[in-house]
This record gives sequence, C-alpha cells and structure tokens, in this order.
Amino acid sequence: MKADLILYNGRIRTGDRSNPQANAVAIHEGRFIAVGTEADAMKYRGTKTRAVDLNGRTLIPGLNDSHLHLIRGGLNYNLELRWEGVPSLADALAMLKEQAARTPPPQWVRVVGGWSEFQFAERRMPTLEEINAAAPDTPVFVLHLYDQAILNRAALKAVGYTRDTPNPPGSEIQRDAKGEPTGVCIARPNAGLLYATLAKGPHLPLEYQINSTRQFMRELNRLGLTSAIDAGGGSQNYPEDYEVIRHLDEQKQLTVRIAYNLFTQRPKEELDDFSKWVKHSRYASGSDFLRHNGAGEMLVFSAADFEDFLEPRPDLPQGMEDELEAVVRVLVSNRWPFRIHATYDESISRMLDVFEKVNREIPFDGLPWFFDHAETISPRNIERVKALSGGIAIQNRMAFQGEYFVRRYGAEAAKQTPPIARMLSEGLPVGAGTDATRVSSYNPWTSLYWLVSGRTIGGIQLYKEGLPRETALSLYTHGSAWFSSEQGKKGMIKTGQLADCAALTADYFSIPEDAIKELESVLTVVDGNIVYAAEEFSALGPPALPVMPDWSPVARYPGHFRANKASAMTGAHQCCGPCAVHGHHHDVARKSNVPVTDYRAFWGALGCSCFAF
Repeated sequence: MKADLILYNGRIRTGDRSNPQANAVAIHEGRFIAVGTEADAMKYRGTKTRAVDLNGRTLIPGLNDSHLHLIRGGLNYNLELRWEGVPSLADALAMLKEQAARTPPPQWVRVVGGWSEFQFAERRMPTLEEINAAAPDTPVFVLHLYDQAILNRAALKAVGYTRDTPNPPGSEIQRDAKGEPTGVCIARPNAGLLYATLAKGPHLPLEYQINSTRQFMRELNRLGLTSAIDAGGGSQNYPEDYEVIRHLDEQKQLTVRIAYNLFTQRPKEELDDFSKWVKHSRYASGSDFLRHNGAGEMLVFSAADFEDFLEPRPDLPQGMEDELEAVVRVLVSNRWPFRIHATYDESISRMLDVFEKVNREIPFDGLPWFFDHAETISPRNIERVKALSGGIAIQNRMAFQGEYFVRRYGAEAAKQTPPIARMLSEGLPVGAGTDATRVSSYNPWTSLYWLVSGRTIGGIQLYKEGLPRETALSLYTHGSAWFSSEQGKKGMIKTGQLADCAALTADYFSIPEDAIKELESVLTVVDGNIVYAAEEFSALGPPALPVMPDWSPVARYPGHFRANKASAMTGAHQCCGPCAVHGHHHDVARKSNVPVTDYRAFWGALGCSCFAF
C-alpha cells in the first residue's frame, strides 16, 4: 500500500489522547494510514506519492461546525455583502455604497449576518439616513442579529409595505408619526417578519446558485473547515432546496462534508411533514460527503423560543407539549435522531417533560438526540439530558449578543451562558459551532476565540476564564462528530480515520488570544485531497473559481474581512511589525477611540509602513 499524500515536517496536534503529537502523516484512499514520525510516514512513499513539506506549520484535524446553515447559506452567499470583521461603520457604509453602485436592478444589496455594532470603532448601528444616503436607488436589506432589519427607501418600495400593511404576530413594522413605514422591521421577538422580508428579494438562477455554493465551501475551506452539520432552516424546503447540494455531490465537487437535518416549514402541519419523511427518506442514507442526519432543528413551531435578548423571554404557548409529543413519537418509533432549538431553561424543562414521557413508552435506547444552543440550561436539566443520553450543540451567539444579554439579565448570569464547563464535567457530548449565516459569523476562529477568551467580538469579558485551547478545539473536531454519529470515524488525525486536516497560518496553541480570530488555513485537506492552498502552498491547490454573477459582492469583498489581505478598502496590506503586533483593525481602533476612515494615516501613526497601493 502506497500513500497518495504525505505531509511531513509539521507540528501535528492530532486530538488523539493516545498519540497527541506527530510530525508526519501518510494518507491513502482518503484515510490516514500513518501518524507519527517522518520515517513512519515515508515508509509508504511511492513513485506517485505527493509529499508536502509543512515547513513547521501547525496541522490540526479538520474543523467541524455542529450547527451551520450551509445549504441555505450556499444558495445565497454570492448575493450577500459581509460585514464580518469590518472595523468601522464608516468602512461598512463605504462598502455598501460601492456595492450598491455595482448592483444591477432589480437585485438588492443584502447585509445578512456575522456582524454587531460593537465591533465598529463607532460602537453604534447605522442609521436609516446613512443607509439611504449610501444607496438612494438600489434596494438595501440590512439584518441585525435576531432583532431587526433595516430597509432603505428603495427596498421598502420593492417589498410593498405601506401604512395599511398589518404587523405580523410577534413582529412590528416600525412607523413614523404619520403612520408610514420607516424601513425598520422589528422582531417582538418573532423574527419571522425579518426572514419573510428577506425572502421577497430576487434569487439567483440555478447555475449561479451552484457557483455560490462552491464559493461558500471554498471560503469555509480557507478557514480550515472540512465538515458541517446542516441544521436546516427557514425557507429551506425539502427536497427542492437540496437540488444544488445533491448536484455537487453527484459531480464530486463537495469540499465540505455535510450531514443534513430536515426542518419542517409548515406550522401546524409538522406531524404530516415528518410522518411522510420517515417513510420516504432513510436516516443515514448517503455517503461520507452528504448524508441524512435526522430531524430538526425545528420540530414544531410552537416550541420555538426566539433568542432575541433585546426582548423579554417568550413563554411557549399552551398546547406545545401535545404537538411536540406527537412528532417525537413518530421520530423515536422510526429511529430517527433529532435536534431541537432551545435557548432558555424554562423551554428546555417543558421539552424534557415531553421527551421523558415518550421515553417511558417508546424507549430512546441510545437514539442520538440533542439540544441546540441551550444558553441558560440549568444543572438539573443538564442531568436530565444526560439521563436520556442526549447531547448539546453550543454556538457562539453570545459572542455577538453578549452585550444585550448582560444588559437584560446581568453580568453574573452571563458567566454561565452557556454553562459549557458544567456540561463537560457531567460527561455530556458537546459540539461547537456558529449557527451561521444569518446572525453569527461562519468563521470558526471567531467562535474559538470566544470559547478560549470568554469575550464577545465587542471585547466585553463574559466569563472569568475560557476553556483550555485543547478542549475548545476538541469541541470543534471529534466533539462535533458525535452529533452526526460519526465519532471514531472523523475528528482526529488518527490511523483509520477520514483524512481531513488543516495547516494554519500561526500556531493556535501559543499565539495571543486576540490573534486566534485572525487564523486561517494555508493548506486544507479533505478526503486526502488538497481543496485549498495559500502562501507557500499556493501552487498545490485548485484555482479559485470565477464569481458568478460578476457584480456579486464576493467578487469585490471575498468572505470574512481580512486586515492583512488585499482589500478594496485598504489596498494590498502585507503585514509588518506594528500591524502584526496590533492585529485586528477594530481592536486597535477601539482602544485608541479613533473612527478609522483613512487607513494609510491610521496605520502610519502606529509606525506601519507595509501598505502598497
């Protein structure tokens, strides 16, 4: 047996307690066949083996997001202008203005997810006046977390909201003194209005959706992500909206492994959906690249506790238990694993009452199931989850909403939101993720920064101390594998496991905490194949695809904002001493209390000389 790929001269952190470190691996037919010394790996070298010198880079198992809306996010990625990591509101508005000028009618500019006003030097939201000034004629939709969307005049006209448009239940169309809509839509706390408004915008044709999904997967590969568990989502109809991902699977063009859950779309008809799906869709069917993972995260709409910390905690309606019980009975009877969205302990208590009742009559008997989010789960309910052999998939929503949580519930309550250390001490399966793309950033390093530092992206300290780095990384690798029943199959650099790994721009285990959120991959391997390569490895990876359509925001602002990469805003910024020390633009801006609009002057004042325009 000869290796297809050997990676050597690396600092390899395997995630395998029995063999935690190595400096070389050999891969054959998509699996690790040797993990150890260079001599161990080179035993498998043949005439056709590709051997890559890692140059001392840190190599980790491929990251696995346990809760990512990848399928829906991929269909829309090329339509969205991302403000993730943008250091100032002035920059964000400049990007918006430039994109609006490039966007042809009747298309919109969409800013959807991954940002918070607390990341900006100005520490505030954009105003309607600023958005209208930046884009007077092109429809603009800006989504802010779970609580509101801002529409400019052109978008308000496009969606047709008038003084006669009624407020949907649990939502508000904000109006001026004359009763006319202002352009602000507010969740009270139901975010349905926000997403229904977003859905009114034009969609991409199929060819462009395919390109969009591939662009999104490449962006995830750039960040070291190799697997994701897709949590379904609103406006993600089965099977229609799975056409693109199935096509890419058939064409062997998936570069992220996807386990997908089915999410009901019809309030009050959820039982009908799941009763049909268990008959026609087989759990675990598919391949190592695309496989069915059961039900959720929405099981019944009456059990949705909206996670808008600007609003009071919602009480779930009476009758929720009956609706949830009927669906869970169908799932357990047919041995379908399930996941369920739950933010608050009060909701979790009522859901557990249902699960325990069903379990007494139809034993779960090891059936995988888990809560998503569980920010305020109590110790008692953690014990109840364990007793039913469940797990908890946690996400970094507090990194984006922590300031709001503290404002409503206090800093003391925030110290245990979510209580990850308690979950781990009880022996629960815990997987990490983002809940991207509509609110949180899809960047796993933003999430790992939050886990390790205990701080929000705005910089406030939520937790006295974060998790050890090794523990945090384990939640993003073999910890997440449990949530698709693939533990032991992937998540470690270990002989026999799937050969997914990523070499990093810097050593995650030793760099300052603030630098964690700047990490990227320079070499990402999925199934033993190099799917992304940068810096000294650039020639080894597949070339970037042209972006379709050519006016897409991704063509100008690709992915998460990178301070040290070429940018339409800053020019080609190759990192020198001062900016390497200071790291993120917005961190420096916040500490100096300077609104950053002229980067040449700003970085020059810090002693930076690395701009090349």
